[in-house]
Amino acid sequence: MKTIEIRTVNVVQYINPLREGGSLPAIVKADDGFLYVLKFRGAGQGKKALIAELLGGELARALGLKIPELVFMNLDDSLSKTEPDEEIQDLLKFSVGLNLGLHFLSGAITYDPLVFEVDAMTASKVVLLDSLISNIDRTAKNTNLLHWNKELWIIDNGASFYFHHNWATWENHLTRTFPLIKDHVLLKNASHLEEASKDITDVLSQHVIRDIISKIPEEWLLEESNTLSPNEIRAAYATYLNVKLNRIHTLVKEAEDAR
Repeated sequence: MKTIEIRTVNVVQYINPLREGGSLPAIVKADDGFLYVLKFRGAGQGKKALIAELLGGELARALGLKIPELVFMNLDDSLSKTEPDEEIQDLLKFSVGLNLGLHFLSGAITYDPLVFEVDAMTASKVVLLDSLISNIDRTAKNTNLLHWNKELWIIDNGASFYFHHNWATWENHLTRTFPLIKDHVLLKNASHLEEASKDITDVLSQHVIRDIISKIPEEWLLEESNTLSPNEIRAAYATYLNVKLNRIHTLVKEAEDAR
């Protein structure tokens, strides 16, 4: 399977904040002329949220799910000097360096389960992927899904992989299931879980997982609070995903029981 390289662009204009997001993402313009939703390294969950966004997004893309293009975004200190809002000014200052952006889908509508239909296979793949990556943020109250060009698009995976907020205990999560799947917005439509699990395990080989993890910028793995080295952290993500994939039958059963 051929993987997609992630481009790097420079932020040239801060347009406006998206205040519905807890981490205050923003619409920005880059030097390639396109608009992006910028996720800031200086926001609440810091670089770990960017890692979760990157891994969750690229895993979804590998599975054939729709996700806006992810790009690395360089942010310099010039934008903060012209920003009048103090909260945004501080966020820009703390986020100088490499951030993450998602291509802005102009005209996209927030997914509403009462309005839009999703096919069973797509729903099943999304449900199982979110189980694999422990994504706690795909509920009816906050779907983190968009409807664009008559298709379902996945956004906002930053709340995934929550084990990485404490590396001292990450291995305790290896054999846990994901009971919060009962609240997943697409669970009702996910009637092809067994079939979806076979597709997922066929596609997400160790090679594909290793390649996706290799895309994490080294600087995002360097934090004083981390007890592991960058190489150890990459290995931990790989171990986590491979163990979960080997136990995907338990996630299928959990989701089926919740349905």
